[in-house]
Amino acid sequence: MAASRRLDFAGASGARLAAALEEPAGPPRGHALFAHCFTCTKDVYAARHVARSLAAAGVAVLRFDFTGLGESEGDFASSNFSSNIADLRAAAEYMAAELGGPQLMVGHSLGGAATLAAAATLPQVRAVCTIGAPADPAHVEHLFTERSAEIKAKGEAEVLLAGRPFTIQRQFIEDLAASPILATVATMGKPLLICHAPEDATVELDNARRLYEAARHPKSFLCLDGADHLLTRKKDAEYAGAVIAAWAGPHLGE
Repeated sequence: MAASRRLDFAGASGARLAAALEEPAGPPRGHALFAHCFTCTKDVYAARHVARSLAAAGVAVLRFDFTGLGESEGDFASSNFSSNIADLRAAAEYMAAELGGPQLMVGHSLGGAATLAAAATLPQVRAVCTIGAPADPAHVEHLFTERSAEIKAKGEAEVLLAGRPFTIQRQFIEDLAASPILATVATMGKPLLICHAPEDATVELDNARRLYEAARHPKSFLCLDGADHLLTRKKDAEYAGAVIAAWAGPHLGE
């Protein structure tokens, strides 16, 4: 039976980042790194169930809380898209030293965009998968449009996201705007699987089209028909995990 164990490692800023390792019942046939969605945590439904589905298929998966979120140390207000990318690189370095891999990286929503940016610089990563990822990281700015003017004028503002208060600083918005993900995808040079739900009301399906058109082969698209952005139905998350594991198999050294 697959098992989950808690770990921690030093993030890019030196803060201790909380992580969970989903381990398969037998020796892993590969290792994956999972990046959660914006302001979510490693324990959000999609992260847990996709990771556990991958583990059931023999892939060990590390999921972790970005700086200042969940059980991790650090100040979320001082983080940005670039620091998320740096945390992913730190996680990959920790895995390479202590666990193996990662050969596969999977990112959900804004975590998908960060995964694309990080994977492009990690030679051990053989395949990349996104779930409901935006083609432009600045897409998330619509979540706090009502406070954008205040953030830009005063340098920061408190916004409610999913019912929780978060301090968003001007540097966060500026960093998002300066991150050219489509250009990164075009030159990444790694197999890419883009998973997206046609009914996604948070990150519209057109984002998947733009990512797919920017990428070079080998590239694939998985339609998560009937799913919502957060994969809140267990069957949707498990389906995504099973297909990702099957797709990634040839890139895990099998």
